[in-house]
Amino acid sequence: MGTLSIISFLGFTLLVAGVAWYATRKTNEKSADGFYLGGRSLGALTIAGSLLLTNLSAEQIVGLNGQAFTEGILVMAWETLAAIAMVITAIWFLPKYMKKGITTIPEFIQGRFDENTKAILSVLFLIAFGIVLLPTILYAGSKAFITMFQLPEVLGISETACYWICVWSIGLIGIVYAIYGGLKAVAVSDLMNAIGLLIGGLLIPYFGLTMISDDGTISGGLAKLWSENQDKFDVTGGVTSSIPAGTIFTGMMIAQMYYWGTNQSILQRVFGAKSLKEGQKGVLLAAFVKFLIPVIVVLPGVIAYNMFGSELTDADASYPELVRRVLPGSLLGFFAAVLFGAILSSFNSLLNSSATLFGFDLYKKFFNKGATELQTVKSGKRFGLALAVISMSIAPFIRYAPDGLFSYIQQALGSLSVPILAVVLIGMLTKKVPAIGAKIVLIAGVIMYLISLLILGPNMIASSLEDKGLVSTGYINSLKVEDGVDTKKAFFESINVTDVDAYMDNVKLVEAEAYPHFLHIMGILFVVNIIIMLIVGLIKPKTDIYVPKVTDVIDTTPWKYAWIVGGLITLLVLSTYLIF
Repeated sequence: MGTLSIISFLGFTLLVAGVAWYATRKTNEKSADGFYLGGRSLGALTIAGSLLLTNLSAEQIVGLNGQAFTEGILVMAWETLAAIAMVITAIWFLPKYMKKGITTIPEFIQGRFDENTKAILSVLFLIAFGIVLLPTILYAGSKAFITMFQLPEVLGISETACYWICVWSIGLIGIVYAIYGGLKAVAVSDLMNAIGLLIGGLLIPYFGLTMISDDGTISGGLAKLWSENQDKFDVTGGVTSSIPAGTIFTGMMIAQMYYWGTNQSILQRVFGAKSLKEGQKGVLLAAFVKFLIPVIVVLPGVIAYNMFGSELTDADASYPELVRRVLPGSLLGFFAAVLFGAILSSFNSLLNSSATLFGFDLYKKFFNKGATELQTVKSGKRFGLALAVISMSIAPFIRYAPDGLFSYIQQALGSLSVPILAVVLIGMLTKKVPAIGAKIVLIAGVIMYLISLLILGPNMIASSLEDKGLVSTGYINSLKVEDGVDTKKAFFESINVTDVDAYMDNVKLVEAEAYPHFLHIMGILFVVNIIIMLIVGLIKPKTDIYVPKVTDVIDTTPWKYAWIVGGLITLLVLSTYLIF
């Protein structure tokens, strides 16, 4: 990292921090609305920027580009279908949430079911934040910096030591930002970093395309990508792909609706809106930009494949390696600062949401029923600090995950997204399903998914492979070069395999056909969870009928153009699939 890169990195980082401090200096962070909801003063533009950067962190950029490096643009479904989920959230979910003036999703669940159901839901959210989301953000950010700046060589230490140093450095800075700044500090810094990330993110494919082009133009680079890598431009995933074609109608949309329609760390940005109209405009603006985001989180992966090919064995390293090779030194520091801001944004957002959930939903119920607002805020900050330390201790070990970063995140979150979305939907659509039905699903739904993911799936796949005399992809991918010996090559020689690609294709096909894809499992279990709650509602219906309350804290008049704008965004998404 040259002197100019260091100056641009520090300059942009300090600029964002200074503007965030200036914008929040008059917000009362000691009040719940001030700390958790930014004083309910956020406008559409700020909400859109905060939503995008909360979602678009290092684990998204690094992980999705890693999958694109391996599989091509079919993985853009995670981004383009998100736009449709955001439209549904803006038009259907938000009016129902914001008319109640709620602060958290569990608060809505309490009103519809009871306090214990809310407590179970809050605990599930906090487990997801502490064990899955926070550690993956820290790990992905660390991987990006380690690869971009070749830190083991620069610092003269092992890669393992670099991960620990990066994870804890990012985490400690994030703690100060989120725990002691509140939502408004997070949201304001998000807006600036979102602009920087969009600019910097677009520079990567620009420089990458011009570099691989024969004539030094973007059109020349795209033409070369298309002619040399046509297999990477097919959006219909085969049975062995990470997104088989049928999954976009099952678990894929469930995962999207959970994330954008019920996820506390996302919706908290919108709950801080000054009105329902501003909230809807912010979500729809973010949905439109989300439709364009594959240029940043998918296209670079395909460019990296064209540039590196088999030279790069670690797909998750493809994006930071591309950044390192194509960006001029003068821009490397700026992009590092933007990426650093994106990492902090997602980390901060989750910490702030964790503090909200613990303070509002657990502390006042189980630890101090007579707590004042100040005590509640302080308890949330202390819990956020503890959760951050736990996540920083877990993050360095994610590098050993066998199936790649993005797959790890989606599979792990499936255990929570299915039952939580089912409970929220039933809570909105019915009035007689009792709390016991929601409790059964929140607990049994997680257990059923984990049994499928950790016991049924692995055992059935192992049995099928054994019957055909094959070895799992997980084992083969774990073989590395050790002490100068290529253990993977030695393994194939030991079993007399000469056509490695054909062998691997056969293994993947057997694994895919042995047990349903995890997204299909999510779809199946979602239906099962819904049926369980409806049956409980028929057997033991709720006696006191739920009557939603209407708030007067903010203006809850919907935006009159929401349906039109949402429809246009949906048509854009569908047209993309027709083109490819």
